[in-house]
Amino acid sequence: MFAKQCNLIADMVAVLGETTGHQALRKLRDRMKNDPEGCSILMERPRIHLSTLDLSHMSTLPDGSLGREYLRFLDENQVTPDSRADVKFVDNAELAYVMQRYREVHDLLHTLLGMPTNMLGEVAVKCFEAAQTGLPMCILGAVLGPLRLSSRRLQQLLTSLGPWALQSGQQARCVLSIYYERRWEQSLDSLREELGIEPPPLKLKTASKVVPPDHVTVKCGMGTYLRGVEIKFTSLTTTKCYTHQEFV
Repeated sequence: MFAKQCNLIADMVAVLGETTGHQALRKLRDRMKNDPEGCSILMERPRIHLSTLDLSHMSTLPDGSLGREYLRFLDENQVTPDSRADVKFVDNAELAYVMQRYREVHDLLHTLLGMPTNMLGEVAVKCFEAAQTGLPMCILGAVLGPLRLSSRRLQQLLTSLGPWALQSGQQARCVLSIYYERRWEQSLDSLREELGIEPPPLKLKTASKVVPPDHVTVKCGMGTYLRGVEIKFTSLTTTKCYTHQEFV
């Protein structure tokens, strides 16, 4: 029953994102077309999956490189790019790919922004995405997400992380126009500088995880929030239901 409820809520969130974002997707598509690298992405339509990533090579890259830090993020936060649901409710194929690309680079944005997958980190990323993409789903997450934060975390968001994330999202180059798959060797600092993203003003700890019994397995396209607990459904090797405890 719990797994079915998690899947249902995640599907509802995915449908909301796809059915309300048409205008924002068109603007994102146009921004990508006006960028040589973004235009190549639209033409070639690469996908980010475990099957398309050379994990062995990425693990040999030096610390501080995009590929090594992205792999570290996946490992430390027990997430996998394979958890991103396929787009189903965007009729235009090009716009559907833009939405798919947005979903599949979400964890790369966590890496670029230095944000873990606890509630505060997710809200900070949503603030960046709201300013960067204009997608209604991101704006809704940036507005409603803070309601689930403790008073201390809310203060950190309002005085530090929130303004930084919003300003970074507004001034940064379109993050969908970066061919990340060709930049694994690039240093994270260099890519941030190229995009116009300042380092985060606060360093957040990776969320602690409590793993339920092995028989509780679900497959889901994104994090879901239930009863004040962030539910994360993926790891590099298996798909399970994890809870991320909010730091207080």
